[in-house]
This record gives sequence, C-alpha cells and structure tokens, in this order.
Amino acid sequence: MTTRPTDNADKVFRALADPTRRLLLDLLYENNGRTLGELCEGLAMARQSATQHLGILEEANLISTVRRGREKLHFINPVPLHEVYERWVRKFETRRLTLLHDLKQELEGE
Repeated sequence: MTTRPTDNADKVFRALADPTRRLLLDLLYENNGRTLGELCEGLAMARQSATQHLGILEEANLISTVRRGREKLHFINPVPLHEVYERWVRKFETRRLTLLHDLKQELEGE
C-alpha cells in the first residue's frame, strides 16, 4: 500500500486536535528529552493515559523516543509540524503578506 502525502498530515492534525497532546509537545519544547515520569509531573492524569497520548504523538512522528538504561526519553520532532506549515500555512501567509504590501504601497501612493 502506498502512503499518500496527506496520510501523515492527517495523523499530525488528529494528534494536535487534543489539548493534552499539545501540552505534552509544549512540555517537550521547554525541556526536550523527558521521561514519562517527568512529563506526568506537568499533567493531571495517570501514567497510562499519558502513555496513550504519547503513543499517538509518536505514531504521528511528532515525537521520538530513545532508551537510556531503563528509562525512555521523549524528544519532540519538529519536522512534521514544519511540513504542515509548508503545506497549509505558508501559502496563505504569503498571499496575506502580498496583499498587505500592495495595500501599503497604494496608501503611500507608490
């Protein structure tokens, strides 16, 4: 089965739809390479629930993990977010900035 380019974007959007998963990404952004225990300190939920959320983030390739002895460290992966930005945000941003530039020139009489 061939993976469509939007397959991973769909996983990223689904993962980001949940506020707890966004909070986990924020925690990893603040201090990358945290253990499950360290992440749970910033959450009001059981370790099992946090593990499920981390699994969804890992499936969307938004985080990666590395084993260090008995610990499992979680790291944010910004690449899928950048891909979503390039595909879904940048093109709209460029148009908006062009319109603002044109409006500025018109108002300044250039």
